[in-house]
Amino acid sequence: MRIDKLLEKEGFGSRKTVKRLFQKKLVKVDGQVVVEGSSNVDSSTHHITVMDQIVNGADHVYYLMNKPKGTVTARTDAKKKTVMDLIQNQDQTPNLYPVGRLDRDTEGLLLITDNGPLGYQLLLPDKQVSKTYEAIINEQVTQADVEHFKKGIVFIGGVVCKPAQLIILSASETESQVQLTIQEGKFHQVKKMFLAVGKKVIYLKRITMGPLHLEETLAPGEYRELNREELERLKEYFR
Repeated sequence: MRIDKLLEKEGFGSRKTVKRLFQKKLVKVDGQVVVEGSSNVDSSTHHITVMDQIVNGADHVYYLMNKPKGTVTARTDAKKKTVMDLIQNQDQTPNLYPVGRLDRDTEGLLLITDNGPLGYQLLLPDKQVSKTYEAIINEQVTQADVEHFKKGIVFIGGVVCKPAQLIILSASETESQVQLTIQEGKFHQVKKMFLAVGKKVIYLKRITMGPLHLEETLAPGEYRELNREELERLKEYFR
C-alpha cells in the first residue's frame, strides 16, 4: 500500500495533513526519512513511524503455494479448478490473486497475495527476477544445448530470449533431468526454449522465484504464509 494512503487510513489526517508530515520529514521507514508518499510499504515488513509513533497498519497476506498439476493460475475459471479454489475460506481476502502464472500442467512455487504493487514489481522485466525450474526432457540434453541457452534461445519468428542458465542433472538417450534459471516470463517460455533445440518438456516444476524457495515438505496443493525472513528478502521489491 502507498504509505500516504496507509497514514490516511490509520488516522493521521486528511490527504493534505499527511502531505505536510512528509514535507516536515516526520515520516520514517526502517529509520530513514521518507519525503514521498507514493512509496509502497507493508507494516509486516517495514518499521514505519510518524513523529516516532509506530504505525501498525493492516497487513497484506502472502502465501507460498506448491501449485499442483491440473489447476489453472487464475482468480476464477468457469470450467476448471483454479489455484484460488485451494485457498481455505478463512484465508481468503477480497484482493487475493496469484502473481504471474504457471501452465495448467506445470507445478511448483506460486506466490499468492493481496499486495498488488508487490506483484507488479516482481513481474517487471526491468527487475530481472530469476525463476528456477526443474524439468524432465524427452531425450538427451547436451553441452551444446547449455551453450545455446547461455547465448539466448531464438524462437520461431525471431523472438530472442535473454541468456539462461541450463544445468544438466542427469542425461541418457531417452530422458534428461535439468535445472533451468530464466529472468523472463514469456508465454510457455521454458517449453518453447526446449522446442527451439528440438526437444520436449515432459515435466516442469518451478522451485524458486526471486528470493523465494519451494521446500520439499510442502506437498502439491498445500500453501503456507511467508515467514519473516522471506518477507524481509522481498523488501527490495516494495517500491
